[in-house]
Amino acid sequence: MLAAALVTVTACGAQQAEQPSQAVSSASPAQAGAPASGRAGVLSITDPWVKTTKKGMTAAFGTLVNPTDSDITIVSGSTPLSSRVELHEVVDSGGKMIMRPKEGGIVVPARGTHELRPGGDHIMLMDVTEEVKPGVRVPFTLTVKGGSPLEFTAVGKDFAGGREDYQPGMKH
Repeated sequence: MLAAALVTVTACGAQQAEQPSQAVSSASPAQAGAPASGRAGVLSITDPWVKTTKKGMTAAFGTLVNPTDSDITIVSGSTPLSSRVELHEVVDSGGKMIMRPKEGGIVVPARGTHELRPGGDHIMLMDVTEEVKPGVRVPFTLTVKGGSPLEFTAVGKDFAGGREDYQPGMKH
């Protein structure tokens, strides 16, 4: 199972996808741009998007924004699109770039941002239950260690970039 979760990736992250400029947060999609818990000064995400796919796996991206004075750690995620969601990173392993679960979660520094991007940290969706087409709106919930969850909607987007193909066993 671990082997299926590891996917070799090269040439990732050199290109950025066009992303919507809308800020989205834990509020409902109708409240896009509001702070994560409806109060000023909490975690939010800007430009959330998910890579289109017919089946199998895909990933979600965006920029996490932390306006608080303390680091915020994302420990897990969920979406109706997949029964298995993991926080992943891409790292160099013996000269090859590999994708793996990110131990300890994703830390968004105090008064800082953390980019989720192809070829870097991202939200991995395994066993996607339906095709993700361009423009589709996909709801997500990120679990925050010791805090309120971050709910947002990501938009389906075609992306060739570094030719990532978030399918098990694919080499790039």
